[in-house]
Amino acid sequence: MSEIGHFKFSNKVVAIPLLAMILIWAVYWLELSLGINFNEFGVMPRTVTGLRGIILCPFIHGSLEHLYNNTIPLAILLSALWYFYRDVAWKVVVYGVLLSGIITWLIGRTSYHIGASGLIYVLASFVFFKGVFSSYYRLVALSLIVVFIYGSMLWYIFPVKEGMSWEGHLAGFITGLVLAKMVKARIPQTKKYDWEKDDYNEEDDLFLRHFDENGNFRELPIEEDFEEEESFKYNYIFKKSSKSDSDG
Repeated sequence: MSEIGHFKFSNKVVAIPLLAMILIWAVYWLELSLGINFNEFGVMPRTVTGLRGIILCPFIHGSLEHLYNNTIPLAILLSALWYFYRDVAWKVVVYGVLLSGIITWLIGRTSYHIGASGLIYVLASFVFFKGVFSSYYRLVALSLIVVFIYGSMLWYIFPVKEGMSWEGHLAGFITGLVLAKMVKARIPQTKKYDWEKDDYNEEDDLFLRHFDENGNFRELPIEEDFEEEESFKYNYIFKKSSKSDSDG
């Protein structure tokens, strides 16, 4: 697959992140409108009712600041996922939510774990490691951009801040790494020059023939072929003048 055919903009690059933002903001608005709290629908580790939070926790946020801090990274990383890895994007999101939620349920503290930050860590980790594993220059560049923008997120997979679900962040980071290794995404083929190919022969290269084995320039003998070619046959066409023309 060529690079042009692979990295192609589609409506999903904008529509999916926009839909995600609308959903998480709508849930928070619903909480404020009804005067209720959805925190109990988050992940409660090692309880049966807490399993529902594996699916529901990405839509639930504890405060406006919590919601705002998750909105922009979620939108940017979803856009990057759908643009660069559109053939596996849904698989990464669905498996990412499920696997990171299960890990959080297993290792988390006895508290409700809510928010889309677990999914954000899945996306950041997947985009970074997938680009590194692919060794494709544009995807590696994307990995470096992710590190530059969200590299500080790495600290929050450790218990450095009270009231933050570092277990969910750690679960998302591990999940992204696993998916980057296991999920097979189509990577565009890099154009190879003749000298990069396995069957390349230096002796057939007209440019390299101007240099000896030490890299010194040498003049190639000019081969001239002076063989006599068959003589050309010329056909002359004569038009006999009419009598009137000769008399005139």
